[in-house]
Amino acid sequence: MSPSPAGEPPLGPHPAEPRRPDGEHEVRGHTFRDTGEGEPEATPPLSPVREPRRLTWQKLTFLPVTLLVVLLITWLWFRNAELDSISQNALADGNVWVRLRQHIELTVISTFFVLIIAIPLGILLTRKRLRPAAPFAMALANIGQATPAIGLLALLVIWMGIGKKAALVGMVIYAVLPVLSNTIAGLKANDPTLLEAARGIGMSPAGVLTKVELPLAVPLILAGVRTALVLNVGTATLATFGGGGGLGDLISTGITTQRMPVLVLGSILTVALALLVDWLASLAELLLRPRGLEVRS
Repeated sequence: MSPSPAGEPPLGPHPAEPRRPDGEHEVRGHTFRDTGEGEPEATPPLSPVREPRRLTWQKLTFLPVTLLVVLLITWLWFRNAELDSISQNALADGNVWVRLRQHIELTVISTFFVLIIAIPLGILLTRKRLRPAAPFAMALANIGQATPAIGLLALLVIWMGIGKKAALVGMVIYAVLPVLSNTIAGLKANDPTLLEAARGIGMSPAGVLTKVELPLAVPLILAGVRTALVLNVGTATLATFGGGGGLGDLISTGITTQRMPVLVLGSILTVALALLVDWLASLAELLLRPRGLEVRS
């Protein structure tokens, strides 16, 4: 090792480089210092995603308030109207509430039978073994709804006799189509890759149906149920011609006796009930829809 010049410390085999300030580096003998312009900016903390409300106050209040106003105006008009003995007899002894209760019973019972018939049948017709029978079943359902309701009711009265039973059977036949067709369409619209993935993880056919297929088809099925409910409210007014009762009794009495107060009261109550049922069905449609199927804006 050669001696070092005087006044300079001896150099070792690897002389220690002086510590550079932070951000300074040397490239080919030239010293550079970072100014911080290329440094990534700190990512701001993500605010939690706020899920949109399913029910708004407008949805909850607008239609009920409107119906209350209409019914209040009708009651005030009816209170000040001059009723003769025929109109009083048609509305005496709580007849209005009796007919309203009968109308609601007809709607609820017929819709119940529509659901227990149409939804299981729609599920069966989308299975592999019964899939060829789906067009035939849909054709029968189309015939049932294409037939005029009053004509269908008349045929059922001839076959089953006068009474509530014939009216219920006619309402069920008339309202099966929307629920059946929507159930089949909802199950057929499911993505086959999702069903294959569910089978791939070992789910049984019943598990695939209850945990994948039906939840995905819920929106379409609920839309069909909503349509069937409104159809049944309207069709129940024709039950009076078969002895089934309901608000149709008030309407037919008002027409045959030419008593406007009775006719107006029966008509407004029928319209208000149909709108109320449609509103309740729309709320159920929003609440029962799986959250994973909601479209976020």
